[in-house]
Amino acid sequence: MKRPIDQELHLDPRKLPAQVFNRIVRRPFTRKNQKIEAEKAWYSFGKPGRDPSGLSSVIDRLAVQDGWTPHLKIAQLQDHWDQIVGPAIAQHSRVLSYEQGRLVIQARTTVWATQLTYLVPQLKGKITDRIRMPVDEIVVTGPRNYQFSQGPYTRANKGRAGRYNRS
Repeated sequence: MKRPIDQELHLDPRKLPAQVFNRIVRRPFTRKNQKIEAEKAWYSFGKPGRDPSGLSSVIDRLAVQDGWTPHLKIAQLQDHWDQIVGPAIAQHSRVLSYEQGRLVIQARTTVWATQLTYLVPQLKGKITDRIRMPVDEIVVTGPRNYQFSQGPYTRANKGRAGRYNRS
């Protein structure tokens, strides 16, 4: 069985009505203060130091403080990928990840991976100039080879003799 809430929060039940009453009594004064502050703000509107920040500066500040910048740069790179590599290559490749100056690009086939590998020096310059994202290394990967014989529900491969061995 749970203890009463006043014991749980270490409150004195004799003082609770006074605390609630004091809060109710203070409410009109806080509303009055709010009205006074709003009136002061109205009269000081447009004066130096009073102008609100622009939305872009607020978002930039949030991005820097919360560490969103790398994620935003990757999104920008993915949005402008066709402008950087051209529309033909962009249809057959995509940006996978970016961590600490290492950009990973995945191509649809090995032929496109080879084509992108030849473009790596040009890509570094374009990405650095257009998106202002420092790229130290670009890794181009081909299509992933999926192996269906691995996973949590597959049997261990013991070979043909291992399956039919009844000992």
